Amino acid sequence: MAEAETMEATQYLTFKLADEIFALDIGKVREVLDFTTVTKVPRTPDFMRGVINLRGSVVPVVDLRLKFGMDATEKTVNTCVIIAEVTVDNDTTILGALADSVQEVIDLGAGDISAPPKIGTRLRTEFIRGMGRRDDRFIILLDVVKVFSADELSVVQTAGDNADAPKPQF
Repeated sequence: MAEAETMEATQYLTFKLADEIFALDIGKVREVLDFTTVTKVPRTPDFMRGVINLRGSVVPVVDLRLKFGMDATEKTVNTCVIIAEVTVDNDTTILGALADSVQEVIDLGAGDISAPPKIGTRLRTEFIRGMGRRDDRFIILLDVVKVFSADELSVVQTAGDNADAPKPQF
């Protein structure tokens, strides 16, 4: 079945982090929001920027730039939060991913996608689904499930759950 999926054209949402263009399968993206106030959750990893209120639901927000070893995302007029759905072991987590800007939705066929680069054993590239080609540029196709380990997703889920918990009254 995985082979059949790669043979069909797939739509991707492209976005920028620093000078690089990344993309997520549009089927994993729920919506794109303007950057808003993020409430910091104590004792979470640096890439976990906090949580936002999304129509009454608490949604954890991660900074993909920090996750990928870049400088933290700076708030600009183009900064946005991509709301994505991540399912691991039949457990679905909704999370927000900070991006410098969203570009466009593109169609990539199997002929437009190359396998992820093999860069030796020191650099982890298992979260790269493939390298898309569009005109003269490469687009890094992310596998959103593999961007986060199960442990990291557990931290993200816990942050959202803790933000939902009633606050003690003193």
